[in-house]
Amino acid sequence: MSTTCTRCGNSGFLNIDQVIDDDWELAALSESGDKSILEWMESHEGHDVQVCDCCGNGEGWYGIPGEHYNPEDPPGPNGPYAYNGGLCLCH
Repeated sequence: MSTTCTRCGNSGFLNIDQVIDDDWELAALSESGDKSILEWMESHEGHDVQVCDCCGNGEGWYGIPGEHYNPEDPPGPNGPYAYNGGLCLCH
């Protein structure tokens, strides 16, 4: 059973509000982990938007953006959260 990331609010991004402030329509239409947000990040400077460091490594996601403990990113010592005792940061 997967859980929603409380650090990014299931968006897959940290500081997503900066995208909303710049382009509310893009943010309103985007889905969790949307590539259009990644493109926005590359084309804009002076922002703090990044891939959630709880759902991923700051550059990409371990599994489904905004979710934890699904088949793609299992908990435990051999999963992507091994650095934190097998648990995601927002656990």
